[in-house]
Amino acid sequence: MVELRQHQRTQVDIEVEFEIKGSKERRVGRATDVSLGGMFVRSAAPPGFSTEVIVYFRVRGHRGPLAIPGVVRWTRGDGMGIQFGLLGARETFAITELSKG
Repeated sequence: MVELRQHQRTQVDIEVEFEIKGSKERRVGRATDVSLGGMFVRSAAPPGFSTEVIVYFRVRGHRGPLAIPGVVRWTRGDGMGIQFGLLGARETFAITELSKG
């Protein structure tokens, strides 16, 4: 299998919340890997392919949760792969710190 990712993934285990863009209903999941390009989120009921989402999670040492826009790029029974949208400097720094372990 050919690896197409631009950014190397780092294994994590963090609680996340996500909502479908335009909705205020938050769902809970667990991120198991992350990179500057996206993350995998375990969820019992992932939204479908190409659904726009906002992912919320905390990174140690940063005030308040991050709110990162993304798109569901693939799903399977236990979760979804989310590709992040445009990241600001704060989000890029926080994800880079998280990726260091």
